[in-house]
Amino acid sequence: MMNWRWMMFLTLACGCLRAAESLPWPETAEPEAVLAQVFGDDRFFGGPAWDPRTQILYFTAFSKTNQQILQMMADGKVTVWLNQTSGINGTFLSNSGRLLAAQAHGHRIMSYGLGEKGPTEVKTLLFDPTLHQPNDLCQTPRGDIYFTDPDFKERKTSAIYRIAPDGQVTRERTDVAVPNGIIASPMGKFLYVADSDAKRWMVYPILKDGALGDGTVFFKPETESTMDPDGMSMDEEGNVYLTGMGGIWVVHPKGRLIGFIPIPEICSNLAFGGTDGRTLYITCSSKLYSLRMRVQGASYGRRIWQIFRSAD
Repeated sequence: MMNWRWMMFLTLACGCLRAAESLPWPETAEPEAVLAQVFGDDRFFGGPAWDPRTQILYFTAFSKTNQQILQMMADGKVTVWLNQTSGINGTFLSNSGRLLAAQAHGHRIMSYGLGEKGPTEVKTLLFDPTLHQPNDLCQTPRGDIYFTDPDFKERKTSAIYRIAPDGQVTRERTDVAVPNGIIASPMGKFLYVADSDAKRWMVYPILKDGALGDGTVFFKPETESTMDPDGMSMDEEGNVYLTGMGGIWVVHPKGRLIGFIPIPEICSNLAFGGTDGRTLYITCSSKLYSLRMRVQGASYGRRIWQIFRSAD
């Protein structure tokens, strides 16, 4: 009898092949670029975040008995940066250069100083045992931190939360049954949220005080893949990179599909990095890939400018 994991893989692979036959390769990727596996084992990877100051990629790893944050150095060596994370999934490099993290099992939003061999100055920004499992998070230039708390089991009490710069916590939206990945536009005007229940991505206007306006459907792909929409990233032109549903969907800020990158595994998240900001790192089940791009990540130039300014 075929087990469920193998059936899932076949379903995903078939969906990817069908999509690849009918959808264009995005112009934002190098025309001859190929997926390069840079790391892999039997765990599930997610939550990538690139630190341009140290040229280090941080990403999360899930196994049955442990969850970790790993770091990949410039030479490609991967080591454990934080062990037994209590289910940290999504991570994000904050405005101040710290690593923000959504801790699913611990019901916390964490902030870590980026020490060479592990975290420094560990801070708990929020602890709430009534949360389901904080999944992903991001920060806007204004300083607001948004995170998703999906109710995967009942699909009734999920929410999108905001931690304001003064620490006040607001339950912003409850109109997505299962919110998953989340990312804000570079200027902090829009918030994009993956809807794993309706298999689509939503967009919300961010008001001047940080509150969220009414959401609309940003993108819903036409595909036979039933894999959940997941993490996101953006490039310097404002295009949004959406993982899930068979691979990576590259979408114009107005919601028009630009192209599709098929991924042979379950694809969870992605982040721009590399010395020039033009390498896309993609976390998947059992593999970490890289792909060369023609564009930089949206936040790369802003963070490099901040680093040089702070060094003056």
